[in-house]
Amino acid sequence: MSKSDSLSAVTRPEPGPSDPGPLETGSSPSPSPSPSAAVAVATAAPAAPEPPPAPAAAEPVVIHPFDKRVFGVALAVLALMIALASRYGYFVDELYFFDCLRHLSASYVDQPGLAPLLMRFSVAVFGTSATAIRILPALAAAATVVIGALTAREFGGTRRAQFVAAIGVATMPELLSSAHVANTTSYDLLAWSAFAFVALKAERTGQPRWWLLGGVVLGLGLSDSRLIVSFAIVLVIGLWISGGRRLVTNRWALGGALIAALCAVPDLWWQTQHNWAGYTFTHSLNQQNGGPGNIPTWFVGQLFLVSLALVGVWISGLRHLWRSRNPMWKALFWSYAILFVLFAVTSGGRIYYLAGAYIYLLAAGAVAIDARWSSRRRRVLYTVGGTLTTALMLIIGLPLLSVNSIGWTYGVNRNLGDTVGWPQLVNSVDAAWRSLPADQRASTVIYTQNDGEAGAVNQLGAGTGLPTAVSAQNTDWFWGPGNPNATTVLAVVPGPVGGSEAGFKAALQADFGDVREVGTISNPYGIHNKEYGGKIYVCTRPRESWGKLWPSLLHYA
Repeated sequence: MSKSDSLSAVTRPEPGPSDPGPLETGSSPSPSPSPSAAVAVATAAPAAPEPPPAPAAAEPVVIHPFDKRVFGVALAVLALMIALASRYGYFVDELYFFDCLRHLSASYVDQPGLAPLLMRFSVAVFGTSATAIRILPALAAAATVVIGALTAREFGGTRRAQFVAAIGVATMPELLSSAHVANTTSYDLLAWSAFAFVALKAERTGQPRWWLLGGVVLGLGLSDSRLIVSFAIVLVIGLWISGGRRLVTNRWALGGALIAALCAVPDLWWQTQHNWAGYTFTHSLNQQNGGPGNIPTWFVGQLFLVSLALVGVWISGLRHLWRSRNPMWKALFWSYAILFVLFAVTSGGRIYYLAGAYIYLLAAGAVAIDARWSSRRRRVLYTVGGTLTTALMLIIGLPLLSVNSIGWTYGVNRNLGDTVGWPQLVNSVDAAWRSLPADQRASTVIYTQNDGEAGAVNQLGAGTGLPTAVSAQNTDWFWGPGNPNATTVLAVVPGPVGGSEAGFKAALQADFGDVREVGTISNPYGIHNKEYGGKIYVCTRPRESWGKLWPSLLHYA
């Protein structure tokens, strides 16, 4: 254990030689001034006014030994994720990521390049099964649990507070749900929590060199998701508001910022080559998910990112940070407050955007209410409440039930429902494809409305003779229309949940002289997900060549 992490208060500057010290015990009293001295004092020039008192210093933080039970909690999360990884099927994002592996790039419309690259590593090492590609997200979730406990330790948390923080993070529905699928979210949560931890470490130890590690963490986070840059920016704003600007106005912080910027170069370079499509995508998402109508959704949704029984814990953490005189702690409060308002207005429908902040709030809350855990009655209440609410959220967020029994969860959490029905979709597309005459199939492309459907056809339909499916959603559009001279398009559109069937058909009729329905998409479980009730159309007599129609089909979602 390093000297700065020993069981002692953080070293603060001692009073200088000019600072008045306490009277030594047993010292003799000063002699009374003589009458002439008193007159001299009375006639002397008025003394200069005393400077205002310095602001109260932050309370020293005592660092306690690390609670090794935290590793047990992290391993339990890892074991749970691996045990459930093979349940149901691929998630829609995973199917899209498989297509990304066929077009590895520095970046993509909807995310930078790290998450697909990590999935490429998983495929090379473990294979293409659902379990194989979900190992790294499960490890990221386990690491996030440990970081949550270490963050509580940086707040001065005892072993008990660290353990409570680990339990709180481990039972976060958002953490567990995201760790069940291979996309960007599990890595994003790890990056947010690790960046907050390093920032706290830099402040507590007084060692600005920690910002170099912070730059690495931020850079890796930026390579996975652009969302974390908002956290870094508001943390700096929060430090300026709380009087801690010196913490980030040094060469080490600048070095960390440069490291993060270098990590973002591949994404920025790709954006410059593709008309800044990622930012157009973000603007489109904000239009779809922002506005006053989605603000209530945002407020309610925040309550379900953490176990309901622990809402009081993270609220206590928020209050603890606000009341603190520590500039970094208060900056973390401002980070949450600013982003809460910003995301509520601009992207309220995306309730998980702020999920990473709840990890440090749970850590702060576990420390703030540590004394309460000594009460047996409170421990029982929290344990029972946490067990019940966590069990309910796990049923909604993880594949614990039979696939035939999860239809009711789709209105609350779509992740599970979006892992079901893909083989049936591919079978329907295959049947429609084979219903066409051989000479017509030679000039036919399979076109899907969204990138997950294209990924399903290309991954699950590999080796069946189906041509590569194309989509005009997000990055898929940049991969091209397939055969630009195709005269027939086999179009796959989602069901009522995924959009307006009449609207999709009308759009096809605007581009083709003949649009004929040849199939319906379903699944045997009765789960009305986005694809359920979708249609397959054979579109012929294009009004322009397929290659010329392609530019007008681009859409972001």
